[in-house]
Amino acid sequence: MRACYKSGDFQKYFKENMNALGLPVPSELFSSFNTAVANAALMVEALKTLGPNATMAELVRATSGLEKLKVTAALGASYYVGGVVGSISVATGRSLGCGQRLSDAFLFLSQYNLDTKVLRDTFISSPELLSGPKRLPPMMYSKVKLS
Repeated sequence: MRACYKSGDFQKYFKENMNALGLPVPSELFSSFNTAVANAALMVEALKTLGPNATMAELVRATSGLEKLKVTAALGASYYVGGVVGSISVATGRSLGCGQRLSDAFLFLSQYNLDTKVLRDTFISSPELLSGPKRLPPMMYSKVKLS
């Protein structure tokens, strides 16, 4: 990593970006770059199986180790996972002192085997996920199926 990186920067920037997006962030799941990428990979794999209309409740049920994400149950999984991956990308860029562009996010997805059509489409339709700390328009929620 470049000289501008300080230990703890990644978690600080990740949490800052997620908070700016209005998305809850259990710090244990995203405490470091490696932990965040590993948990994002679990979410992406589940999302590939569940499809773009899945809720986070469905994603949490389909995985193990992500139980702390139950607070996100009503959110659309593709939106939340897009927020996580976008925040990893933003935090990585900010930790290294670099800027962030959509092309950087797509390169990041490819480099860490997180690339899916769902996430690319989510970033294209919701570029605010990559914009860093700013206030967002109202959150996108999936309709929760009550049965």
